[in-house]
Amino acid sequence: MTTQTDINWNATYDTLVIGFGGAGATAARFAADNGAHVLLVDAAPLGHEGGNTRYAAQLLNSGEDYNKLLSYYQALYAPKIYDKEMLTTYVHGMHDLPNYLKDYLEVDPVSAKYDLKIHSYALPEYPEFPGSDTLDFTLVHKGLFDASLWKVLREQVTKRADKIDIWLESSATHLIQDPETHKILGAQIERKGKLVNIQVRNGVVLATGGFENNKEMLQNYLGVTHLTPLGSLYNHGDGVRMGIEVGAKLWHMTNYEAIGILNGMVFKVPEGERGYFINPKYAKLFTGSIFLAGDDGNRYTKEDEQNRHGHVYQNGQWHVVRPNEHPHLIFDAKQLDDLKNDHDSPYSDWLTDIISAESIEELAGKINADPVILKQNVNKFNKFAENQQDEQFGRDPKTLRQFTKNGPYYAAAVDHDVLNTQGGPQRNVKAEVLDTNNEPIPNLYSAGELGGINANMYQAGGNLAECLIFGKIAGENASRDKGSNATLQLATESLGRNDIIANAKASQFEVGANQYLGYSNKGVGGQLIVRVTYANNKITKVEIVEQHESEDVAATAIAELPNQIVRQNSADVDAISGASAASRAIKDAVRDALSKIK
Repeated sequence: MTTQTDINWNATYDTLVIGFGGAGATAARFAADNGAHVLLVDAAPLGHEGGNTRYAAQLLNSGEDYNKLLSYYQALYAPKIYDKEMLTTYVHGMHDLPNYLKDYLEVDPVSAKYDLKIHSYALPEYPEFPGSDTLDFTLVHKGLFDASLWKVLREQVTKRADKIDIWLESSATHLIQDPETHKILGAQIERKGKLVNIQVRNGVVLATGGFENNKEMLQNYLGVTHLTPLGSLYNHGDGVRMGIEVGAKLWHMTNYEAIGILNGMVFKVPEGERGYFINPKYAKLFTGSIFLAGDDGNRYTKEDEQNRHGHVYQNGQWHVVRPNEHPHLIFDAKQLDDLKNDHDSPYSDWLTDIISAESIEELAGKINADPVILKQNVNKFNKFAENQQDEQFGRDPKTLRQFTKNGPYYAAAVDHDVLNTQGGPQRNVKAEVLDTNNEPIPNLYSAGELGGINANMYQAGGNLAECLIFGKIAGENASRDKGSNATLQLATESLGRNDIIANAKASQFEVGANQYLGYSNKGVGGQLIVRVTYANNKITKVEIVEQHESEDVAATAIAELPNQIVRQNSADVDAISGASAASRAIKDAVRDALSKIK
């Protein structure tokens, strides 16, 4: 924290928004609509901005009946202490989301319940709670996991370029605070290898997301050594750190969400990579001669239980399972054959990394488990399968099959994942960040998963709804005139004003004979451009000359799809599994290029 008052300011804005995800995009847009000149900064490079909103299912939790929706959320939060005024503001916002989408996002809202006829395990996630029958998901179009909401929010920002400057690869390092009044004067940003001091006249909005990628915070706040992230790799807890520096009160620090197979898990990936989400209903991973073993070899969960964003039923309540350090799926050769021959498998790459052994004891040694304990658990599992009754966890008898008497046996490394954390500086209904005396820190606001409102159990679609609801509140309040004497002084040419516009201006690509450029905005990362060479009624080459898709998701599509299009002489090729948005953008851009051929 910097507290000097004689600071050399590099630029002065009305409002500074730190974090270009769903909450930050919303805050910046509404601050601009309120007349503010806004600087929006994000640590991620172009093509990775968007926070967890970029990777989410794009569901906004909502409900037709306000009173029922309130009852449902009261049950979700019980028995935890929560701010009643905050909750009613949140629920009112979710109840009104269809109008929000029409009025502010310029889209016709889609109802998951009525338009798409979706009857998901997450709609509602807790059907036994009062008011659950009112729940619905509101969407910006008829699609899931395609970054549709993120692209709408991003467009609302980019079309206000006269009011919003965007800095990417620019990390906020410190808030700058007046030592006497505790008012937030601005922030220090690391920009192009230099520390830049940004003064604010009206307010700073922290919208930096959680701390899923910060090992120290995971250990201190969640009590775990590591979790595999499913969302952004750029959420390092910067908002938590900066909040602590200026005296903010923290809340909900132990609360986080997971999702995926088993009790909220993914197959193990190298450190620093995102996990691959698999629908928790994928049956082959909990049907047959297969179970989940913990660090010592003990089976530790009901494999076929439908987890509720990582929460599983335990002694009358729903809790996130205590993660193990190196859990493994244990199975036999019969199960391996089933897995290899399953044409409905959503993801099979993990099969190349399985561990094999001729005996259970040998397998235990290879996965660092206790051989006696693992053998005991296999024997116990076989007895449950023989008697068609899982006396340990109550798994469906139809999913139990005895392990073969002879090897080989197999293990697959899995890991507990994290969708997002909820903890951070506490805020009030005005989105003001509170200090340890529950008083607002002047000129400091927050929105989104940083200090999220969710206190206990989580309902799908709640975080994205919170980004929109409190992003709007934060942006409007952070843009209101605070009587500052500072003179508006926007960033200089050397610092740059808008990285997205600067990149677009630089995107000038040459075309030769029989070459055509095609454009598409159907991917996740904004505009994708291809150069297609077409001669003698044939597509002879497809080059992707610009794209800002997420490498871990889109890499295979970017590498393989152009060649498929050339081989089939058509853009109508199958999408690459797991990269549907990137595949759609590439095919759409190729079609655009082909449409220009005379």
